[in-house]
Amino acid sequence: MAHRKLIILSILLAIFVWFEASSRAVPLESLLPKKDIPDGWALLEGPQTYTKKTLFKHIDGQAELYFKYGFQKSVFGIYQSKKSRENQIELDIYDMGNVLQAFGIFSRFRNEDRPGGFGLDSYLDDRSALFYKGKYFVLLYATESSPSALEEWAKRIASRIVDTSPSPKEISYFPKNGLQPGSIQYFPEGLLGHQFLKRGFEGTYTEKAEDKAEAKHKECKLFLAIFEDSQEAMTALRIYKEELSKKGRPSSGSIIESKTRALKGEDPYQGKVVVVQKGFYLLGVVGYGKEEDAENRLAEFVRNIK
Repeated sequence: MAHRKLIILSILLAIFVWFEASSRAVPLESLLPKKDIPDGWALLEGPQTYTKKTLFKHIDGQAELYFKYGFQKSVFGIYQSKKSRENQIELDIYDMGNVLQAFGIFSRFRNEDRPGGFGLDSYLDDRSALFYKGKYFVLLYATESSPSALEEWAKRIASRIVDTSPSPKEISYFPKNGLQPGSIQYFPEGLLGHQFLKRGFEGTYTEKAEDKAEAKHKECKLFLAIFEDSQEAMTALRIYKEELSKKGRPSSGSIIESKTRALKGEDPYQGKVVVVQKGFYLLGVVGYGKEEDAENRLAEFVRNIK
């Protein structure tokens, strides 16, 4: 009898938690300002809502990319300056399902490191602003150069988003030294162009030129592939070795520590590569020049995963 009461209590508690979460959910359309908008602006068009069935009508050439990152729903509106009819700002707010997917689509649209100071991470230039916060990706575009107006709009939208989900933890694993700001990206599939690596992150690093007379610096990449469990990660490492055997030059060995499963070789497309398994992750460095620097950077990468 006591066991039955405990089950009933657990079910009631689960229903209560679900109800509380549902009551706090904010309708996507409410994030798009309708009346409480910045001075000097008016809502010209919208809100227009798009779903998986209708998104192609809005962004035909990019809809498939959004779908790969878990697109759920979006809302769109156009605002017009009261001083100049030609001065307009288009606003898109995308519900991407979770913070990882929101970061992922943001990382694919950010061209360089130009943070605007809003959301979890952001980009701001003369005519566009984009950021992600929680499960939302927000994109603003101005018909005229309006960085200050875009910043005001972006901060206003960010303040309306109550989702407090933190940035994906994997971002913090990447070593800071040499990392090109704004270069970390998340791919939902085909990491580094390899389907067997599935989903994961990559970041671009600057290597010091070996010859001081050289003005250019070489770039390499660190990557982190995510799997369901350690067994799946081991299988992917084996497949990677087989791929190098067919097209490149593999050489296995213990590189980071004596008990680490690792692969070392040369990929015909990526260049020199070192891959290490840690739990359900595969971590690697590709396209490097100096082997010692690459392995030291990879060792730090491995240590950062607790």
